Amino acid sequence: MIELFKELFRPEMSFLHLAVAVGLLASPALGVIGTLVVTKRISSIAGAGAHAALGGVGIALFLQRVLLWSWCTATVGAVAGALAAALLVGIVSLTASEREDTVIAVVWALGMSLGLLFLDKTPGYVDLQGFLFGNILLVTKTDLWMTLLLDVVVVIPAIVFYNPLLASCFDGTFAVLRGVRTPVFYLILLALTALTVVLLINVAGIVLVIALLTLPAAAAGCFTRHLWSMMLWSGILSALFISSGLLLSFWFELPSGPVIVLVAAIVYVIGLLISSRRGRRGSVAGGN
Repeated sequence: MIELFKELFRPEMSFLHLAVAVGLLASPALGVIGTLVVTKRISSIAGAGAHAALGGVGIALFLQRVLLWSWCTATVGAVAGALAAALLVGIVSLTASEREDTVIAVVWALGMSLGLLFLDKTPGYVDLQGFLFGNILLVTKTDLWMTLLLDVVVVIPAIVFYNPLLASCFDGTFAVLRGVRTPVFYLILLALTALTVVLLINVAGIVLVIALLTLPAAAAGCFTRHLWSMMLWSGILSALFISSGLLLSFWFELPSGPVIVLVAAIVYVIGLLISSRRGRRGSVAGGN
């Protein structure tokens, strides 16, 4: 064990240090947005936005390489695609009679299909696996600063609008009666979720981002029902999952993304078992 830690602190391991730093910086945003996503039960919308981001990436790279629009980068396309998908689902679910899950499924499939079609017609090599699964060990200092910017964009609105978000997440009808403009906050939440997904796709990939948005918050929800404490514990768990997953993947020479997801899933299952046992004990005590 001592030899392992000596190995970790060698200068040649700077890529691992940077990956851990990005993971720790991403944790506050993941804790806040993940908690709101899980509490509001819109995890599928986050998934639709993530896959629609791939559609935006495909269109952006096509325009960049075929029409020579140099400003149209993959990041610009991903932001446009994810925001468009999230707001489309939100507006349709608020104003139309169409079922929300149907709209999500359509946006999810359409985004993926458009992305794959445009990427197929885009000249040159495109790292599709990188967008889907990412590689947190390849992050740069630019990713570090972008993640820090994401924390500012996400955490500050969550603090400023905490009470309206709390009311909207737990009891939308009561919030409307109290004068809270729940549709506005719903769309703001969707936009912040889309931005979180997009800015972390380059770091972790679509699959890992969706897992980190839901699993830490779901695990935290097994032990607390207060929104602020759930955000706090979700952020702490995100940091623990990412750092421990990175160390374990390095130790056993395994891909880092799947190991991080596996650690998070195991903790979530343990949390479910503990909370279910507490529930049974409570019901037995109530019966007595």
